[in-house]
Parts: sequence; C-alpha cells; structure tokens
Amino acid sequence: MKKDLTSEIKTELKERLHDKDLKLTHPREVIAEKILSAKAGEHFSADELWEKLRKTAKGVSKATVYRTLNLLVEKKIVEEHDFGKGQKYYERMVERPHHDHLICVQCGRIVEFENAEIERLQEVIARESGFKLSYHSHKLFGACPRCRSRRQA
Repeated sequence: MKKDLTSEIKTELKERLHDKDLKLTHPREVIAEKILSAKAGEHFSADELWEKLRKTAKGVSKATVYRTLNLLVEKKIVEEHDFGKGQKYYERMVERPHHDHLICVQCGRIVEFENAEIERLQEVIARESGFKLSYHSHKLFGACPRCRSRRQA
C-alpha cells in the first residue's frame, strides 16, 4: 500500500531542503513515501532501502537515499538506531507511539516494547539530576528466548 506524503510532512521536507538550498525532488519524495509505507516496527538500513527502491524507482541514487535519510532524521520523521550490528538502522516515527527496543546479540532479533513505568522513572531520574529531557532512545541488549534455548540444548 503506497502512502502519499501528507502535506505537513511535505512542507517540513521542503523547508528543511530550502534551508540547505535544495528542492524536494521526485527521488527524495519517492524515498520518503517508501519509508512512510513501511510497516510499523520495520527497521531497515540505508542499503536495504536503496535495494528496494532500485528495483522500482529509476533514478534514485544511493547517495540520495543517504542524504534524504539524514534530512528525515533531522525532522524526526525517521529515527536512526545503532543496534550494534555495524551499521545504522532506521524506522519511521510518523504515526507511531514512542517505544523502546530489546536486541538479541546472537541472532539480531529486535523486539519493540512500551512501558509506562520505565518512562516515568526516566523522567524522575532526569529531574533529580537537573536534566530537562529533549528525547531518549532506550535499547536493551541480551539473548532472546530462542537463542537461549538453543544454547541449552
């Protein structure tokens, strides 16, 4: 299912590009639309995104994918993650609630979770330390049940 860019996101992108003396070109728009049509919870690398686009969107260069991802991260339309796999991963943040991640260090599986108590504790800790939080990214690394059971077998 293709999702067209909302006028709000399109306006934000145009403004950000204008700040850099760039325009919202067709390739940049195609990249943003591909990301917004991704399933909630789908994490992808820039190279994986480019591979998908290369098959369907002629004229989209790998460099344009990387530059567009950086712009989308700046505008908080996309979030960038380091899951300890040697490259950065991305996920769309539009129309998504805040969530955190459990990452299996053996198989690379990523599980998203939400926990109100963790969110509350982060606020308390920040306040007690005199911090005013702007954003956060919570990642927990360990072994998933499947990998743990394989090790014990």
